[in-house]
Amino acid sequence: MKKCSRCSKIATLHITEINDGKVDELHLCEACAKMYLNQPPDNLDEEFPAVEAEFNELLEEEDSEESLAEEVACPSCGITYKEFRSKGRLGCPQDYIVFKPQLLSLLDNIHNATQHTGKYPKRAPEASQKQFELIKLRNDLNEAVQSEDYEEAARLRDQINELQQEMSDET
Repeated sequence: MKKCSRCSKIATLHITEINDGKVDELHLCEACAKMYLNQPPDNLDEEFPAVEAEFNELLEEEDSEESLAEEVACPSCGITYKEFRSKGRLGCPQDYIVFKPQLLSLLDNIHNATQHTGKYPKRAPEASQKQFELIKLRNDLNEAVQSEDYEEAARLRDQINELQQEMSDET
């Protein structure tokens, strides 16, 4: 993961600029990206000194919010978010609730998603496997409809109806 070019946070926006044949790469966190995208293209420091002060204020506010988040500790095991980041392991199941906002942004940053879409355990009960397959088919159906692939959508619809019929026959 790249760090922000202006502060030490994780970069979420990566910009490549070509000026006079020279390639400049810029990696920015969310706050710095907002400031960068809202600033005029010319010399910001000379023409708009107030914007630089506002930018510094935003950085200080975010740093203080981040430090408050890092100071929050789990009531069950006592681990802080900062400890989790340094060790790479949570202390107990309660940590997922305590650090939910930080974990969601971390997962979104790493995987570009916050919902698991992978495989299911082979030992899972057959009803769970069918439920998982039904969810997967419905997601595929939505994608087919959005991409206007109506033949595929009809095929998926039929599979969904067949699977739902099987599930209702078993109960």
